[in-house]
Amino acid sequence: MADTGGIGLTKKKDENFGEWYSEVVVHGEMIEYYDISGCYILRPWTMAIWETMQAFFNAEIKKMKIKNCYFPLLVFPAVLEKEKDHIAESEVAWVTKYGKSDLKVPIAVRPTSETVMYPYYSEWIRGHRDLPLKLNQWCNVVRWEPSNPTPFIRSREFLWQEGHTAFATKEEADKEVLEILELYRRIYEEYLAIPVVKGKKSENEKFAGGLYTTSVEAFVPNTGRGIQGATSHYLGQNFAKMFDITYENEKGEKAMIWQNSWAYSTRTIGVMVMVHGDDKGLVLPPKVASTQAIVIPVPFKDADTQAIFDACSKTVEELSEAGFRVEADLRDNYSPEWKHSHWELKGVPLRIEIGLKDLEKKQVVCVRRDNSAKVDIPIVDLVKEVKDMLDKIQQNLFDVAKQKRDASVQVARTWDEFTVALSNKKLILAPWCDEQEAEEDVKARTKGEIGAAMSLCSPFDQPQLPEGTLCFASGKPAKKWTYWGRSY
Repeated sequence: MADTGGIGLTKKKDENFGEWYSEVVVHGEMIEYYDISGCYILRPWTMAIWETMQAFFNAEIKKMKIKNCYFPLLVFPAVLEKEKDHIAESEVAWVTKYGKSDLKVPIAVRPTSETVMYPYYSEWIRGHRDLPLKLNQWCNVVRWEPSNPTPFIRSREFLWQEGHTAFATKEEADKEVLEILELYRRIYEEYLAIPVVKGKKSENEKFAGGLYTTSVEAFVPNTGRGIQGATSHYLGQNFAKMFDITYENEKGEKAMIWQNSWAYSTRTIGVMVMVHGDDKGLVLPPKVASTQAIVIPVPFKDADTQAIFDACSKTVEELSEAGFRVEADLRDNYSPEWKHSHWELKGVPLRIEIGLKDLEKKQVVCVRRDNSAKVDIPIVDLVKEVKDMLDKIQQNLFDVAKQKRDASVQVARTWDEFTVALSNKKLILAPWCDEQEAEEDVKARTKGEIGAAMSLCSPFDQPQLPEGTLCFASGKPAKKWTYWGRSY
C-alpha cells in the first residue's frame, strides 16, 4: 500500500473497539474533543447527516399536523421537582451564578422538557377545540453523565428532537405512538442502513413517567451490545394529573387529556459509525453522506494535467446538476494515494478517478467504499451508473448489517444457554414470564465489570410461544419472547 502520510487508523475494530471508535470519529472529522469532558464539537461532516435526518423527519411530522416550537433551556427547581421520579438528580446541571453574584434560586439546565412545557399546556388547553395539541422542538439537552462519556452515544450535551402531544382520547394517543415509532424505524433502516427491532420496553426499562415505552433497538455485533435507538412513550394521564391539564369536552364536562412524548438524538450517528465503520475509517450510507462521490484527478508527469482537472470539474458539474452531492479534490500538494486514504477515512460512498487513459477512453473509474469494487464507466452513462451504484451501496450496507445482526441473535430457553450466549456477545431472544422480579434477578446474576444484562425490548413481531414454555430466568410459565443483552 502506498504511503498515506500517517493519516490512517492505528487501532482495529475487532481488536480494540473503544479506541478504534474514538479514532474514527475524530480522524473522520465527525467531532472534535472539547475542553469540557462529555461535550463535543459537532463538525460539518456530522451536521450534514443530522440535517438530512431532520429534513426527512420534519416533513413527515408536518404531514401529521405536528408543529415546531421552541421552549427555554432553563427550568426552575420547583417545576423540575415535579419530575424527580422520572430523571436522575445526579445528571441535572445547575446555573448558580450570574457574573459574580449568586442567583437567589439555582436554575436547572433542561435534561428533558416535560416539566418545561406542560405548565403551558395546562394554560393553552381549555376546551375540546384546543385538541389535539401536537408540538415538537429541535434543541439541545444536558444530562451530566457520571460515567465515562462516549461521543454521540453518551454525551453530556446532545442534540435531539422531542415531540410532546396531547389528545382527547386514549385511542388517538395509542395510534400516534406507533406512527412515530415507524418514522424512527425508517430513519435507521432507510437512511442509516441499520436494521432495528420495534418493540415494547419492560416496566423496569420504560420511561418512568409513562404508562408504556416503545423503542427501536439496534445491535453492535463487535461489542455484543444492544443500543436503544429512539423511543416513543405513551404517557397516559400521568402528567395531566401532575400539571392539571384538563379541558371541557363536547358534553360540557371536565375531562383530562392523554399524552405522548417521543425523541431521537445525535446518538443515531454514533450507531451508524459503530455498525458500518471499518479499519479504514467511516463508511457512510449514500442517503446521509454530505459528499456522495469524490472526484480525484490522477495526473502523470508528462500528461496534460489541465485537461484532467477540467474533466474532473466537468464531472462534478454534470453529477451535481443531476442532484448528487459531489466534490472534486484538486489539491496539488497531495498525491492521489493520499487522497484515496483521506476520503476512505471520511467514508465517502464513491470515489471517481480520472487519469490520462480515462480521458482517451472517454471513461472514469469508480471505486465503491463499501466493498472496494472497481469499475470503468463510460462518460455517456455516468449519471445513470452513479445513481445505480449509490442505490446498491445503500442496500448493501443494510444487507450486510442485517446479516451480521441476524447472525448474532441466539435463542436461549434455559439459564445455562443464556449465560453462554451472553459470554459470546450475542443478542439473546428468550421466553420470559414478564415479571419485574425475574428481570432484576437477571441483572443481579450477570453483574460484572462490563455491565449487567438487561431486557432490551419485547418485539411486536412475536415468534410463536408453544404452550408450556417456561421463563429462562424464573422457570415460571413464559408470557412473551423478549430480547436481552448488555446495552450501551
